[in-house]
Amino acid sequence: MAPRDPEATKARIFAAATAEFATHGIAGARVDRIAANAKANKQLIYAYFGDKEQLFHQVLEKTMLAVAEAVTTDIEDLDVWIDQHIDYHSEHPELLRLLMWEALELGVENASAGELRHGRYREKREKIEVAQRKGLIREDMPAGQILMILMSMINYPLAVPQVAEFTLGPGVDPEISRAWIKDAIRRIVAPELSAS
Repeated sequence: MAPRDPEATKARIFAAATAEFATHGIAGARVDRIAANAKANKQLIYAYFGDKEQLFHQVLEKTMLAVAEAVTTDIEDLDVWIDQHIDYHSEHPELLRLLMWEALELGVENASAGELRHGRYREKREKIEVAQRKGLIREDMPAGQILMILMSMINYPLAVPQVAEFTLGPGVDPEISRAWIKDAIRRIVAPELSAS
């Protein structure tokens, strides 16, 4: 019999739990399915992570760390910032699904609000403020509002693809949509750059 590898088991549990929560939310997720898909003992899940909601918070935190490591916070090259965020969310739809389940089932008052998550948004706002001082981003709008506009324009079509299809029509080329999103963002947050 092979020796136990707790880290490998935790990784399998995280992968199975991420898929389960992204598909079914917190209420609809089943620890039995997570255990079966992770090839792990159900009791181990409770021992490692606590109850189902605690597991959800840990999965979301880990997912947020993954996106933080994958995309830049440096907004001075607006095109790179937009491309990295669109690419990440296109390749990892589970993050937006987890965030929607968090909003639907936990609300603001019970959202996963760890210091790492707060810190990441604070870092993004600070990078926008630096770009504003350099004249790369408009200065008359609060950095938090700019960040919310950017995230909304990038994430909304990916979070609700059915609305994107109803609005844009079926079979829209994602690169054409990307170009329009970039153009719109430039016009809103850096109007002097939109003509270039």
